[in-house]
Amino acid sequence: MNLLGNILWLIFGGLLVFIEYMISGLLLCLTIIGIPFGLQCFKIGIMSLAPFGREVRDVPGSTGCLSTLFNIIWIVVGGIWIALTHLVFGSILAITIIGIPFARQHFKLMSLSFTPFGKEVV
Repeated sequence: MNLLGNILWLIFGGLLVFIEYMISGLLLCLTIIGIPFGLQCFKIGIMSLAPFGREVRDVPGSTGCLSTLFNIIWIVVGGIWIALTHLVFGSILAITIIGIPFARQHFKLMSLSFTPFGKEVV
C-alpha cells in the first residue's frame, strides 16, 4: 500500500515538490551561512519524495540552544510559508475521501517544514 501511495504521490506533484526543495537546498548551500538551512531543505525534499511509510520523530538530546535559534530563523525566513502551503493543500485534499491519505502526508510534511531542526525522518 505504501508503494502505491508513493507512486501516486510522485505522479500528482511529489516529484515537483522534491525538485523545488533540492534547488532551494543547493542555492542555500552556496553560502556558508546557508548550509545548515540547505541541509534541512534536502531532508524535507527526501521526505517529500516518498512520504508514505515514513515518520518524523524528535531527535533525543537535540533540544539545545542552537537548534532552537535555527528553528526561529527558519520560521521567520520562510518556514511559515512552506508550512502554510502544506496546510492549505492538506485541507483541500482532506475534503474528499480519496485525498485523505495525501492530506495526512501534507500534514506530516507541514510539521517537518515548520521546525526541521531537531527532527529526523525514519
